[in-house]
Amino acid sequence: MSPDQAAPRIDVVLDGFGINTSAGQIAMCEVVLIEGPGPDGIPVRILVDPAHVGRRVFLLDALAGRGLTPADIDLVVLTHAHWDHVQNIDLFAHAPIYLHPDERRYCERPHPNDWATPAWTADILERAAVHEIGDGAELIPGVGVVHLPGHSAGSIGITVRSDQGLSLITGDALHYASVALSRRPPLVFWNPDQALASIDRAVAMADIIYPGHDQPFRLTGDREVEYLRPFSLTITGTLADRPGLSFYGKTREPWVMPGYEDHFRPA
Repeated sequence: MSPDQAAPRIDVVLDGFGINTSAGQIAMCEVVLIEGPGPDGIPVRILVDPAHVGRRVFLLDALAGRGLTPADIDLVVLTHAHWDHVQNIDLFAHAPIYLHPDERRYCERPHPNDWATPAWTADILERAAVHEIGDGAELIPGVGVVHLPGHSAGSIGITVRSDQGLSLITGDALHYASVALSRRPPLVFWNPDQALASIDRAVAMADIIYPGHDQPFRLTGDREVEYLRPFSLTITGTLADRPGLSFYGKTREPWVMPGYEDHFRPA
């Protein structure tokens, strides 16, 4: 990025949440818009992780609130191909979809125990104009790609350089702010050792982290989490004092997919 170019800007379109229930996964990932000049100076809009169909109306409304429609998005980046991050890519059929090659290959034959990558994931991707990107790639000046495998085979992060330093959009390579401190990946579908290494890489390189299912944060000099956006969520359809409704503030125990070792056995 040349000194006279405007720095790319990050805008959280939809917040991510790590809330789950005893009846199933809610799975609301963070959706991020990056805007900045391309190599020719023309503004480019990049959407990272368009989320699942349960958030479709909210995504469209959030874009409309910025004066945008899906047609105004120039390219879409998938940090990985899990269902809660990819289902809305059909809204952006006009735009190239960027994905790590390891993730794309894995989707062609997902492990039978991988409930986050159903067999139809490859069908969704085949309907899109998929382009492969890897570690070190540059999307536009100041916006790059890092490979953060472990949660999935081809998980990537998106780096954004600005006056605030280096921001990193991690997807589920780093689910929540607490993971930056605990170093315990909550969900692993590929390799736990790689997942831990990716958490450490993300924390070491980033000044600000945009996690997959939490609000953006930075770590202070005292190794405490400082959130950069307030938490705001309204639950509808029930009341806090309804009999049978309870709240459990702890995160679930880390889960590693049974049979993940199958990926690493010699053919």
